[in-house]
Amino acid sequence: MQWHRPASLALAGALLLGVASLGYTQTAQSRAESTRLMSELMSGKSQVGGPFTLLDHTGKKRSLAEFKGKVVLIYFGYMFCPDICPTDLSNLAVLLKRLGKDGEQVQTIFITLDPARDTPELIGKYVQHFDKRILGLRGTEQQTKQVATQYKTFYEKVSLKGNQYVIDHTAFTYIVNRAGKYLAFFPPGTSPERMEVMVREALVNPE
Repeated sequence: MQWHRPASLALAGALLLGVASLGYTQTAQSRAESTRLMSELMSGKSQVGGPFTLLDHTGKKRSLAEFKGKVVLIYFGYMFCPDICPTDLSNLAVLLKRLGKDGEQVQTIFITLDPARDTPELIGKYVQHFDKRILGLRGTEQQTKQVATQYKTFYEKVSLKGNQYVIDHTAFTYIVNRAGKYLAFFPPGTSPERMEVMVREALVNPE
């Protein structure tokens, strides 16, 4: 099975959507961090992914290991995201519908990058708005940073007026195979049709 990645770091830079859309200029430190994570993700020379245990909206511990045997789609975002997150979650919801009965072999997980505001109760309602099969997870600030870094996801809190803030972040959907190993990622805005092709390939290729 051949998995396709964006061909260059120039394209990778174009995938850092949050910075441009917010009109926000990254600091040298944050720019270096986002570039490093993107480079590691794109090069294929650094391990991506790994085990994690976080809490669902009921307070129950949920781990990646419990979904072994399924194809897992992992998306990092936050509830107050104005456009990218709801668009990608909507596409994932359409994907699950397109898969039909095969959707039972796929677990979609939304991990919040904003645990301070995205409370368990709110996350549960948020993800179920898109599809009841999507699982919303949250951790402490430290746990969130650890898991996001494992998956080469960059995020940063950006302060606005009136003590408000947004989360500038990369927006990828990560594919984990039935054996629990990272396979590839979907860029933000990937169509449900395109995702379906790759997910079906993963369903018939367990390793």
